[in-house]
Amino acid sequence: MGLISELKLAVPWGHIAAKAWGSHQAAPVLCLHGWLDNANSFDRLIPLLPKDFHYVAMDFGGHGLSSHYSQGFPYYHQNFVSEVRRVAAALKWNRFSLLGHSFGGTVGGMFSCIFPEMVDKLILLEALPVVLDTNEMDNLLTYKRRAIEHVLQVEASRKPAQVVSPEEMLQWFLKNNSHVGEACGKHLLQRGTTQVATGVSLNRDRRIILPEYCLDIISRELLVQYIKNLQARILLVNQRPSAASGLHSPLNILSGGAQVPPPLHCIHPGPGTWQEPCLPGTRLLSTGVQKAGTHGGKSQPQGGTLHTLWDI
Repeated sequence: MGLISELKLAVPWGHIAAKAWGSHQAAPVLCLHGWLDNANSFDRLIPLLPKDFHYVAMDFGGHGLSSHYSQGFPYYHQNFVSEVRRVAAALKWNRFSLLGHSFGGTVGGMFSCIFPEMVDKLILLEALPVVLDTNEMDNLLTYKRRAIEHVLQVEASRKPAQVVSPEEMLQWFLKNNSHVGEACGKHLLQRGTTQVATGVSLNRDRRIILPEYCLDIISRELLVQYIKNLQARILLVNQRPSAASGLHSPLNILSGGAQVPPPLHCIHPGPGTWQEPCLPGTRLLSTGVQKAGTHGGKSQPQGGTLHTLWDI
């Protein structure tokens, strides 16, 4: 399934860039990339998925080919959630599925809690629908303070974007992302950089730095209330089962008494298929998962494994 179009969707601060695959008449799926990634993250995955869906992968604001937020407008978690609503409105989608990787999964999860009637299926790749970390509660105010100070510092510096050769950019990227292979690094930088006369420069907004400066890290009580509002069928695909079933994970807390309204299924890709449900009473999708491949240097199942995601 080849790319059919590049999109530019108007927003008050400029545009949100996106790319689309498949027939416009098919059931829609919005794909949300990870932190500091871009829509190219899904280029290797989409061809492995069922052909009878219309996939759109967007660049979050300040990422990829999307416009940067206006000066003074912060990159907070809820603003990224708002972008999903804007894209759905621009595409005239009333109900659709969400496929989110890492940070994109937390954005999709929060959107699914706030607009439950709009989301049919929620597929989370290496992500959970909300961020809960009891070890971070004492640090939340520090994160909020640093986020504000960082934005003010960047805006005051007025430094031009750094320009380096394509090879220097690739080596810098690989050094800071040791889990990413060279081919995948080049692929992400195709959309993440701009060619200028003397080299290339990063497209992303320099005000975006650490996810904890933007994420909404919530309490257990809020988590339970949020999850109760979900209507979507949920699939969790996680390379590390401890992230989904650890002592303080949302799934573990829910299994301890809170009701899970939607059907919830989990896959742990790895060498062979893990026949282990994430929660008591839930069913692991038996997909014959093969050894994990890479998507943007990050783990994902290989060859058609994800075809059954849409059968839940």
